[in-house]
Amino acid sequence: MKWLLMALIVIPGTVADLLNTMGMKRNGEVCDFRPSSIFRLIASLARNPYVAVGVPAMAVSFFALMALLSVANLSVAVPVTAFSYVLETVLAKYILKERIGWQRWVGASLVGCGVLLVAI
Repeated sequence: MKWLLMALIVIPGTVADLLNTMGMKRNGEVCDFRPSSIFRLIASLARNPYVAVGVPAMAVSFFALMALLSVANLSVAVPVTAFSYVLETVLAKYILKERIGWQRWVGASLVGCGVLLVAI
């Protein structure tokens, strides 16, 4: 059950971050923070299909984390969720076409190794 919950944290969380990034890039930069502009931004994001799917995916990840914390030690649960950093780096490179420097690859690899050490 713990492994299923870990997968339900990492996979939907990674998908949510990817979709929310795509949605926000499609929406454009937020420069105006007046209340009326914030309301227009919220309305625009509610109609954005990427954000509309990303937010529920983020909720699945959050509630899976809450469930995992009820059955696993915090010292295991939270570090294992960091594996999403590795997946997000790979997806940013290949789906979002971001340029990832060698320092980020090394950092993501170190995170991945740390997750493996905690999971053992």
